[in-house]
Order: sequence, then C-alpha cells, then structure tokens
Amino acid sequence: MAEIIPFKGILYNVSKVSIGDVLAPPYDIITPEHQEELYRKSPFNIVRIDFGKEQPGDDETDNKHTRSKKYLEAWIKEGILIRSEKPSFYAYEMSYRINGEVKRLLGFLGLVKIEELGKGTIYPHECTYSKPKTDRLNLLRSCEANTSPIFSLYKSSEKDVLSLLSRIALAKPYIEAHDTGGALHRLWQIDEKKDSEIITKELDSKPIFIADGHHRYETAFEFQKEMKEKRPSSTGNEPFNYVLMFLANIGDEGLTILPTHRLVKEIPDDTNARLSEFFEIEPVQTDFEIAKKISGRNRVFGFFQNGDNVWYLLKYKHGTFSELNSDLRQIDVFILHDLVLKKILHVNDIGYEMDVHKAVDKVRKGQFRAAFFINPTKVEDVERAALSSVRMPPKSTYFFPKLLTGIVIKL
Repeated sequence: MAEIIPFKGILYNVSKVSIGDVLAPPYDIITPEHQEELYRKSPFNIVRIDFGKEQPGDDETDNKHTRSKKYLEAWIKEGILIRSEKPSFYAYEMSYRINGEVKRLLGFLGLVKIEELGKGTIYPHECTYSKPKTDRLNLLRSCEANTSPIFSLYKSSEKDVLSLLSRIALAKPYIEAHDTGGALHRLWQIDEKKDSEIITKELDSKPIFIADGHHRYETAFEFQKEMKEKRPSSTGNEPFNYVLMFLANIGDEGLTILPTHRLVKEIPDDTNARLSEFFEIEPVQTDFEIAKKISGRNRVFGFFQNGDNVWYLLKYKHGTFSELNSDLRQIDVFILHDLVLKKILHVNDIGYEMDVHKAVDKVRKGQFRAAFFINPTKVEDVERAALSSVRMPPKSTYFFPKLLTGIVIKL
C-alpha cells in the first residue's frame, strides 16, 4: 500500500520576497520567452532552480544543474527559503474560472514513498518521453530536491480529509498568489499531529493515480535506484525514498481536464475514404466552433485538412483495431491514436495544440496537413486505464490549472 507522510517542507520566506514574483508554472509549459520573464521578475524566482537557462561554455562541472544547486543552497543560507519546524502536510487550494464556471480544487501536499509503477498501489495512466526524464534526473542528482509536486489523485468515499482541509482553509493562508491564467493558489501548513493522522488514516490502502507528472515520478524512481546502489545499508526512510505529491480526491468536482488536439504533417490523399470505413463523416460548413460541436458527444471527433473550406465531424461506427479490452477501446484517445493515426493513416510524427483556432491556423498556413480535434479525457477513463495497467498516449490529459512550482520544496 502507498505510504504517505508529513515532512518539514522548504517554503519561501514571505517576509523577504513577494510571493507572486518567485513562483512559476511547471517546466514543461514554460516557453523561452516566459522563462526570460520569470528571470526578470525576481533574482529568487524558482525557475532558476527548476528550469535554469543554459549558458555558453557550460560543461560537466558548470551547467544549469550545478547552478541550480548553488541557488538552492544560497537561498537557504540567506533565509530566502526556510524549513518548517515540524513535519507537516500542506493544504493547497486552487480557485479558477473555466468556460464561464467558477471552480475550486482542494487537496494537500505530502510525501509518498516511491514504489515501482505497476507493482503496488501507485498507478500511471500516460506514456512518457525519454528526453524530459534525462533532464529531470540530472537536476535531481544535483539538487536532491523536489521543487515541483506531482499532481495525483486518490479515491475515497470518506469525508474526514475533506472536512479537515475545508476547516484549515477558513484561516488566513501562508501563501496566496495568482498564476498567469488568473487562478488563485493558496497554501496552509498542517502541523498538528492529530490532523496529520486524519490524512494518513483515510488514505491508508487507497490507490493513487498519477494525473500530471509522470516524468517526475519515473525520474524519482530512477534516482532512488541509484541511491540504493550507492548506499546498500540504507534503511528505506531516507529522503530519496519519497517524492513530493499533491493529492486530491478523484471525485472532487473541482477537477478539470482539458483536451489536447493532434496535428499531422502527412496524410494519404484518400484519407476521407479510409476514414469512412469506421466513421460517419459529416461536413460542417458554418463555422469553426469545433470544440462546441463535439462537446459532450462520445466517440465523435473533429477533422480539418489543408485546402478545405469545411471541417468534418467523425462519428465512430465500429471496428476492432486494438488488443485493448472492449471497455478501453471505447475511450476517445485510444480510438484516435490506435485506429485513426496508427491503423488508418500510419502516422508517427504527431504535433499537439490545445487551442482549436491555433490548430486550424497552423493547418491553413501549411505547417501541418491536417488536425484532429478531441474531447477531454474523462477522469473515470483515467482510472480505468490505470487500473488496467494500460498507458494512454502522451498528452491524453491536461489537468487544469497547473500546480505552482516552488510553493513547497522537499529536500
């Protein structure tokens, strides 16, 4: 079973910094322009540690990862970063607006003991790439710290943790900051032993599903293996055996998953004919409100190709196209990847875009030959795939909003 414990987190000293100037989004959504902006915001912005800039002349002894370690050590020494006095969990609330609706997600930050995925009660749901893991592993080797929490979900019908977090959230938060999208992030320390016991008791034996941060978890597992080889007499309680996670109940109505649409550079000339074997194809000539037209419709996709003045609704009819069990074959992202992109079009080079109009524009400009539009993956489908030990294609889910990097650091 997953082991979840409180810890003495490292936090920004709010008496020495403006908190809105020092936090950052996760590294994988930071553009070069945004990275520069974060550097300008503050000499203490967490981006300098979590996603530092490369410099001319970098080598094995002087590079962005060694500089990350120097920043971390210096900021602790200078009191910019301070350690909590008692082992704590940290209540974390995100309030945001999406599609005209105001939502609130309430969870907590804690340490989870690392275990091999698929051999315990921590479940992944999405495939990963090797390049980001290499970068994250080098950072972890240098700093031996988690600066960006993994976004995870637990499943519980009990209400004790929710009641505790809701009570804690009535007090003044230690941290309050808006992200670039306007979401409000607030953080409270939970350092009373009786409160920590409420959390550990309810989550005992509960499965944990990684929502966002697969690369970081797999990196933490690789680092743990390395450290165990270096320290064969380790007890299992060393910091490298744990990873920083944000945990929210999978049934929380504040959860939001956004879709990521697919772009392809090449398609066969007879693509429509090929698609018609498995889909009803309906031309739509009125507008490009594709997301609205497919919203809420199961196994329905949007399709637009270069040179057309219309786009198409693709309504899935039938077809055996995968070794997956019948339930998983009905999940939209598997239909799109396993059937459309692999079996019908034989596409390997895939681009990604979240904005429908930007995707259409890229196709019209000839940057891509076609775009496929998809509804967001449902959280229950994430659970089904994870419990079936099946990895969804990369970028099957985009949990929104993103957690802030640097809000709590595990060292």
